[in-house]
Amino acid sequence: MISTKIINKSNNPLPHYATIGSAGMDVYAFLEQPIEIAPFERVLIPTGLYIELPIGYEAQLRARSGIALKKGLILPNAPATIDSDYRGEIKVILANISNQKQTIASGERIAQMVVARHEIVTWQVGDELSSTTRDSGGFGSTGI
Repeated sequence: MISTKIINKSNNPLPHYATIGSAGMDVYAFLEQPIEIAPFERVLIPTGLYIELPIGYEAQLRARSGIALKKGLILPNAPATIDSDYRGEIKVILANISNQKQTIASGERIAQMVVARHEIVTWQVGDELSSTTRDSGGFGSTGI
């Protein structure tokens, strides 16, 4: 468990885990008025949240299954990465993949946030890579 700073300029609850087994925390829209999203349109939704993650951590934004199923709203860049050195407002890109106009109201749960550890890579430049049974096979090469 880590502790990290957050600023909440919205009137919504802080992101929190709904159950003891939840990996993601709900993130809420912070809007002056409802936003309509036309079919196949993308919009940027503010949250009023600002975070300070420690180096070696990232926050990932992912679609909520309920809003994806019921409204056809997804995050086209999911998982979206919020780096530890970003200090701006967290905003969520939503895309409407349904054939109907959808409305998002302030206070609506629009995404989930997962905070995860990540490694820092140091590249070792070489001339060849070790061989595997797969080697360069990709895009369905394993039979799927």
